[in-house]
Amino acid sequence: MTDGTRVEWRDWGEDAFDEARRRGAPVLLALTATWCGDCHEMDARTYGEPRIAANLNDGFVPVRVDVDRHPRVRERYNVGGFPSTVFCTPDGDRIAGAGFLGPDGMRQVIDRVRERWDASGADAGRVPRALAGDPTPAGEVTDRIEEHLAGQVAAQFDDEFGGWGDAPKFPLPRTIEFALKRDLARARQTLDAVTRGLFDEEAGGFYRYARTRDWRDPDRAKLLADNAALVRAFAHAYCYTGEDAYRRPAERTVEFLVDALWNGSAFGGSQGPDDEAGETGPRTDLTAYAGANALAVDACLVLAAYTDAEQPRAYARRTLSTLRDDFVDADGTVRHWIGDDAPSVLLDDAARTVAAGTRAMQVLGDDDALDMARRVADRTIEMLHGDTETSGEDGDAVGEAFRDGPASGPGLLDRPLRPLDGNVAMADALLDLAVLTGESRYRAVAHDAISAFAGAWDRIGVQVAGYGTVAARLRHDPLVITVGTDAGGDLHRAALRVADHETVVRPRAPDLDPETAVVSVGERTRTVSTPAALADAVAELIE
Repeated sequence: MTDGTRVEWRDWGEDAFDEARRRGAPVLLALTATWCGDCHEMDARTYGEPRIAANLNDGFVPVRVDVDRHPRVRERYNVGGFPSTVFCTPDGDRIAGAGFLGPDGMRQVIDRVRERWDASGADAGRVPRALAGDPTPAGEVTDRIEEHLAGQVAAQFDDEFGGWGDAPKFPLPRTIEFALKRDLARARQTLDAVTRGLFDEEAGGFYRYARTRDWRDPDRAKLLADNAALVRAFAHAYCYTGEDAYRRPAERTVEFLVDALWNGSAFGGSQGPDDEAGETGPRTDLTAYAGANALAVDACLVLAAYTDAEQPRAYARRTLSTLRDDFVDADGTVRHWIGDDAPSVLLDDAARTVAAGTRAMQVLGDDDALDMARRVADRTIEMLHGDTETSGEDGDAVGEAFRDGPASGPGLLDRPLRPLDGNVAMADALLDLAVLTGESRYRAVAHDAISAFAGAWDRIGVQVAGYGTVAARLRHDPLVITVGTDAGGDLHRAALRVADHETVVRPRAPDLDPETAVVSVGERTRTVSTPAALADAVAELIE
């Protein structure tokens, strides 16, 4: 039993599905999270009701899934939010699904599932279309991708309240980053709205989302990954504008992460809202997850690069050390959390770890971090990329998307899922790795991952505007600044502060005079020796 419920919960794993096969019973998956207030309410109201608990214990195999610990389960079974209440066959095929269910709603769903199970047995389940194994819509990577998404940023923008879409309103930090370079006014209006509606002025940190179009009534959970992504977006905005209105929330959020989520060696995953009765404080999950901590390293280093702030730099170093020592194996395998039963080789964790390693090389001159990024990239390419073809617009094989994890595991985990956002994150990190290592194979794999979806370029929405960022990086030569001095010198600091967050900085180049830097875009280069000359060279080359 968990959290005082009367349900006899099993852990997620093959044993639960084997039991369901032996008993000839459906499986109930309860997808929950520590930070989810509605999940705790459903525990008390629904799973705590004795007759419902008895029905579930007698007629089903109840499995409780922490979605932070099992992100691949979350992506295959969630029904639009949490809690998710999913009934499935012993093979994991879905029979029925719902979100929050009160006692009456749960009784109705139990009755419907029993009727379908009694009538059809295992045939009552179905596999979602996204897991059917269909090829991704591959195509050519062209300039129209960036142009389309820039148009979507404008067309889907809420001119009155800022942000994109209607209620509920999510901050979409990667979309903000895309807009910072291409539509600064809309990016700033959104950041201002996010500050007013989601930033906790008292304790620091950002809430998950707002329930209304005008950014009111926030969901008061604070997740590490969400906050790290917003720290990075706000830091980039500070670089573009020089305004403390963007620096202050970023620095205050790092303070919150240290005060509320630091567990001694890394950051915990989340802080939930206070319970409604006010009898306990916020529920905090201090479990460290690889991907969220890697994103925190990336964000803290971005902020430190722009501001010289010591706290984000210090905690980025400490977290990076934990990632290297405890999460990443010698062969580049990344474990999702520290534990023998932790899932590993997950695309999201790998993409963020590669990005953290390349960022640490650029900001700190950390060769060990770059080596970690290379090992993780190589392992992820080996395990998750290149085993099936994708179908191009003319039927030819074009590009290959990454899977979200190994094609094995209970339930629907053996079904391949190729997430667009995960492929975008990995491709973006691989482009930086290609520049820093001089190995073009990483750029080729990044091109594969982006071209695997390019046949549907006109159907990609503003929520994944980062796809346009990476497509543009593939279409054009990168702005690269190679610095002869060690990390921290005046030229290095000036290079990091160029108002283009897609720039790649290579410190401590052995073949350069320590007092010089080379600014390059493709074959065009300028050699400079002062920060002012560096700024002039950048302006000249990017015209």
